[in-house]
Amino acid sequence: MDSVDCIVIGAGAVGLAVAARLAAAGHEVIVLEQHDLIGSETSSRNSEVIHAGIYYPENSLKAALCVRGREMLYAHCQQFAVPHKQCGKVIVAAHESQRDIVAGYQAQARRNGVNDLYWISQKELAELEPEVVGFGGVVSPSTGIVDSHAYMLSLQGIIEKHGGMVALNTKVLSIESGQLLEGQKSIVRTAELDISGQWVINCAGLWAPELSTDTPGAPTAYYAKGHYYSYTGAQPFSRLVYPTAEAGGLGVHVTLDMAGQVKFGPDVRWIDDVDYSFDESYKQDFVAAIQAYFPNLDPQRLHPSYTGIRPKISGPGIAAADFMLHTPTHHGVAGRINLLGIESPGLTASLAIAEQVEKVVSG
Repeated sequence: MDSVDCIVIGAGAVGLAVAARLAAAGHEVIVLEQHDLIGSETSSRNSEVIHAGIYYPENSLKAALCVRGREMLYAHCQQFAVPHKQCGKVIVAAHESQRDIVAGYQAQARRNGVNDLYWISQKELAELEPEVVGFGGVVSPSTGIVDSHAYMLSLQGIIEKHGGMVALNTKVLSIESGQLLEGQKSIVRTAELDISGQWVINCAGLWAPELSTDTPGAPTAYYAKGHYYSYTGAQPFSRLVYPTAEAGGLGVHVTLDMAGQVKFGPDVRWIDDVDYSFDESYKQDFVAAIQAYFPNLDPQRLHPSYTGIRPKISGPGIAAADFMLHTPTHHGVAGRINLLGIESPGLTASLAIAEQVEKVVSG
């Protein structure tokens, strides 16, 4: 049976960041990925936003790792020539009644160490984004966008440069923990091979809770689907535009990609199983949500683009759970780290999450 220092399960942004960090620190690493390419689920089905760290509760992992991760991600993109843009975003108060909500985002951002947000008036909003209508808004200059696939390829390059490898089409069936094997290394069983490791880091995203059932305190998985529409023709925005947040997400917002293409999304639709089908019956809900801040929207220019699923560990009607970095200190199982509920801002926080994992592994 093959044996390595560290087995990372999942080749999304977080799994690749963890593996790259461990490999660069001198650990022998293999990444096991069930699909035939890297980053084919959550990491490629999101808004590709580099978040500033605005909304998350003070002292939460989401807040701390987003702020730290943003700094690390911008530096990484510069170093490895990953396409990105610090385009900024505006959070719109559509009506005067929303001003206190948006002002609350400023206060929360300051508590999280994000001090560059500033209020703009209705007139200033119209000058900044002429197509956006609202009472006013808050600008976040440090928000940006990134080519997530290029980012993940850069991480794969770091892994391979330091002697690690990514094994595609390798679905993990089960994990036998070292503690259960009387102190031996853990064994990860797949359909193709069994491999043992001193550390098993579960970065399986949507599937992470399923692979954590042998560790005490592992949460239940919940799935929140989001739809994205593309907008054809002349592009009306120069930065990201967000409404006030809604339950389960940040509302149907304007996202730009590196080519300047506008996308609207995501919404929040709770589902029972992983299903990426696109349901156009919700289009009118999209139109209404967008027109609250972009009244000149032409619905005929909206076209289905893709869906994504948030890997949640709290269900409908419950406050969003924090990231869960489930280590031996928490669950008592030697050599196991489970990364659970790594939804947004997981892409932004990925390098900071990897930094924390490497601290645990290196002791």
